[in-house]
Amino acid sequence: MSEKFDVIVIGSGPGGYVAAIRAAQLGLKTACVEKWTNKQGKVVNGGTCLNVGCIPSKALLDSSWKYHEAKDDFEVHGIDAGKVKIDVKKMISRKDDIVKKLTGGVAGLFMANKVTSIEGTGKLVSGKKVEVTDHDGKTTTYEAENVILASGSVPVNIPPAPVDDKIIVDSTGALEFTEVPKRLGVIGAGVIGLELGSVWNRLGSDVVVLEALDNFLAIMDQQIAKESQKIFKKQGLDIRLSCRVTGSEVKGKEVVVTYQDKDGKEHQETFDKLIVCVGRRPYTEGLLSEDAGVKLDERGFIYVNDLCMTSAPGVWAVGDVVRGPMLAHKASEEGVVVAERIAGQKPMMNYDVIPNVIYTHPEIAAVGRTEEQVKADGEPYNVGVFPFAASGRAMAANDTHGMVKIIAHAETDRVLGAHIVGPSAADLVQQVAIAMEFGSSAEDIGMTVFGHPTLSEAVKEAALAVNGHAIHIANRKKRK
Repeated sequence: MSEKFDVIVIGSGPGGYVAAIRAAQLGLKTACVEKWTNKQGKVVNGGTCLNVGCIPSKALLDSSWKYHEAKDDFEVHGIDAGKVKIDVKKMISRKDDIVKKLTGGVAGLFMANKVTSIEGTGKLVSGKKVEVTDHDGKTTTYEAENVILASGSVPVNIPPAPVDDKIIVDSTGALEFTEVPKRLGVIGAGVIGLELGSVWNRLGSDVVVLEALDNFLAIMDQQIAKESQKIFKKQGLDIRLSCRVTGSEVKGKEVVVTYQDKDGKEHQETFDKLIVCVGRRPYTEGLLSEDAGVKLDERGFIYVNDLCMTSAPGVWAVGDVVRGPMLAHKASEEGVVVAERIAGQKPMMNYDVIPNVIYTHPEIAAVGRTEEQVKADGEPYNVGVFPFAASGRAMAANDTHGMVKIIAHAETDRVLGAHIVGPSAADLVQQVAIAMEFGSSAEDIGMTVFGHPTLSEAVKEAALAVNGHAIHIANRKKRK
């Protein structure tokens, strides 16, 4: 038997590395196991988020948006930028450099907090032991008082469009294009599909997004979803709903995709590249021995209770591998809660107030319940909406698409949800998340002094509009 630890974390993504750091801060002897290797074959921390997810996709989103602004939007400001060009290879190189800095940053944080890094593939066996197989095939067994499983998720593959990492790629491959595809197909109009489709659409691709569901962004508030769909259509994204992909055939450097519409009629489209992004699934391959005592649910997620405890004593699980939204910040917060629970503290996590963001432009962000959910729950409610077209700050920035929507209980005025499509939506929705965490009413937000001129004034005005008190738009008359 090798070294013994108070805590061993398997996986160093946003859930794992945060759990390891917090545990070490609390005085627990902690190790973190990671197998991910970069292009140079070196083991790196950060998981999907830092290496091929949240961070690199935002780098490309920001680069592509700046290119779009310089090419199409500078003129309105009186700026003549001449003929604007994009160097895709340089853009990808910049993305890689950002990833390198951040993954290296996690390694530095491990050193600063005295977290032991163990390189290799971790496997939980009975008795809270972890077998780690390094990249040379050597296996070492470690013992722990507590084990945290944070193995994350991987893209879902579909038989009609098998990924070949050349013409047909998943979300990881879509971050590595070295030139702009002339015609790009995207299967799935969810968060990843919209973000990646937006990147290459801005750079000149003719993008077609095929979505099997009848409703656009079905999980989002439908007023916001419909407004977002209109905006994306104006931007040139060809989003086709009720389209089920039935097959694909690679022919040379192109792929022919076959799909059926809602009437069952068959169609074909030819693309230079095809991105498959129909969701993600929990990654548990090789993670658990048969005698580990950890149960999986019917969908393959590790079963945990409200405190992220598994069915095996002393074994916890966080992030994409357990129930709840697959969000990096949800994983990180669970990691903190588990570390503090192990240390004897009693933290709780509020799953009702977790922001959700789509980093298109404009951004789409939400927290709390949608209008459809509140209505289905049978609760009386009021809605306040404020358009960015009425915001002086948005006008100054030439960024007036979208709106802020706040839903509050009709009797208590407590905020039940906020839904935004518009500039800086991700940051604006966080203001409402903080308010909801403290049980605020719409009136509380409306009575708060907001800086002027700011985009955040749209949040205040939407809160005022809940009760018909908005100042900078005409208030809707309440239905009797």
